[in-house]
Amino acid sequence: MRDDERGCPKCGHTETEIDEISTTGSGLSKLLDVQNRRFHVVSCTSCGYSELYKGQSSGDMVDLFLG
Repeated sequence: MRDDERGCPKCGHTETEIDEISTTGSGLSKLLDVQNRRFHVVSCTSCGYSELYKGQSSGDMVDLFLG
């Protein structure tokens, strides 16, 4: 990847927000509405494009999102 290709994959903006969401899996957890899946959401502050990441620290996630 070239240095000028860093930033949001959609608009190239370099500022992000990080949030966390919980979701229900399948099977018994779905039946009992147990939210046992956690994801970090990295979103572009300019266009709103978002990606979900599981099991990584926030610093690594931003690096993956921005390139």
